[in-house]
Amino acid sequence: MKKIYSFLFVICTFCASAGAQITERPRPSEWDQLVEGARFIDRFLPMPDGIKSNHLWGTQCVQNRYVNNGIEVDGMSFWGGNILQSADGKYHLYVCGWPESSPKGHMFWPNSTVFHAVGETLSGPYVIQNSVGKGHNPEAFRLADGRIVIYVTGGYYIAENENSPIWTYQQFEFDQRGRNIIEGLSNLTFARRPDNSYLMVCRGGGVWISKDGLSAYRQITGKRVYPDIDGRFEDPVVWKDSLQYHLIVNDWLGRIAYYQRSKDGLHWVTEQGEAYMPGISYHKDGEVEKWFKYERAKVFQDSLGRAVQMNFAVIDTIKWEDLPGDKHSSKNICIPLNKGLLLSVLNKEPITPSTRRIELRIKAEPGFNPHTDVDVRSLRFGSFTEVNFGRGCKAVKTRKDGKDLIVVFNGKGSGITADEFAPKLIGRKTNGELLYGYADLPYVDYSPSILSAGCPVYDAEKNTLKVKVTNFGLSASQPAEIEIICSGKTIAKGNVGSLQPYEEKELSLKNLQQQKPQTAYEVVLSGNKKEIERTSFQISSKQEN
Repeated sequence: MKKIYSFLFVICTFCASAGAQITERPRPSEWDQLVEGARFIDRFLPMPDGIKSNHLWGTQCVQNRYVNNGIEVDGMSFWGGNILQSADGKYHLYVCGWPESSPKGHMFWPNSTVFHAVGETLSGPYVIQNSVGKGHNPEAFRLADGRIVIYVTGGYYIAENENSPIWTYQQFEFDQRGRNIIEGLSNLTFARRPDNSYLMVCRGGGVWISKDGLSAYRQITGKRVYPDIDGRFEDPVVWKDSLQYHLIVNDWLGRIAYYQRSKDGLHWVTEQGEAYMPGISYHKDGEVEKWFKYERAKVFQDSLGRAVQMNFAVIDTIKWEDLPGDKHSSKNICIPLNKGLLLSVLNKEPITPSTRRIELRIKAEPGFNPHTDVDVRSLRFGSFTEVNFGRGCKAVKTRKDGKDLIVVFNGKGSGITADEFAPKLIGRKTNGELLYGYADLPYVDYSPSILSAGCPVYDAEKNTLKVKVTNFGLSASQPAEIEIICSGKTIAKGNVGSLQPYEEKELSLKNLQQQKPQTAYEVVLSGNKKEIERTSFQISSKQEN
């Protein structure tokens, strides 16, 4: 497949004020050594063939675009939104928009309306069927009972099914559990967990969990989970496949997004390289639709949860230069993704630096025969820290197992540590196309417990600190220890017994200092000689008895 990197840094000619929304972020020097397949951006495929047209709204950089990709309607500006599929095979895009001629142009967005649009194919075109109600930045998800929830800034709409003509507006309940809300509660994104509970990430990078998607979302983080780098982050999108959680967050000022993975949705690793940036929308002949900004990324997942398409809100210029009745506007576009392979490690014992052989199953799928389609010599397997740079294990032999292919790797140089939960494969098909995937490990618990402590409350009469500990994970927790620290000194400690998922226990811990604590606490949960959670709380007088 023709590489698109030569297009990615091509900058269109904009007016002099364009720099107001651009800051060129320097890339780490090590990124120069990344191989194809290392970056999430490598997974974008050419846009499906569509109807090209010129003499449209937009700068020269987006002329000759596919007008039937996503949704484009004369006289309308669109933003945000994602796609669900109904049982009849139709695709439903819930997108917000407003008349292009509206006062203030693009900056009329606070008055946007959420529309329900339907398409026969995943990439569109989508045709508006009806409006849902007022709202911005929608993200739709399906509850276990089949009802559809459409989050919008400030609340959500709910209906019995995708085609419902009646949508009821409500508001979520949020329980911050004594933690600071990171950058407010906007631009929310949701991932369904295996037990039909929901994990939510807010714009600021805080992680929240609801037991069923509608009940209170409870915050389990004390700081953002985004990469610890400089960036003006927004537009997170989170999803879960059959193996792990995925999170992409956009630095809107730098116009670069970052890709992260997690076993539990709480602890994340960040892979090297760009997740997306301007230039990702390209045609099969190599022509690029050079949109000025790509924002509000959303994913469409297959039956196994793999992302097979991303759709974006795109605009051809700076937002505040999109004026009423001018040649500028915005729309929603769809870009297919390389969904990756289904992989499983067969080694029963944990992989260590001394492991001599690693056996990997590459599963067959419709349209993919690993017996004939895999260039075995090109394969590299191991930790992403190695494989993304062309290192990792090399294949030494293969064998067939039904339709699947078992590849045996020399275990040297895998980079796999005790913390690894999804080692990575990068390689090529025999026709030269990119192969990649993440493998499950038979000895890893993919439904771990998540113990989290609430804000301590001081009981002056009994000289105790009351603290609630909750298991937000998907399996029973092991017994743990809790320690409350104030001004660098341990003022209370105790034990937490095993808790079932969502079980909560209130502990009453004796104040060891025999004096009223100060207003800042640090609560530490630990077990099996490892720290589980460390959270700082600022205590107000209302939180003390």
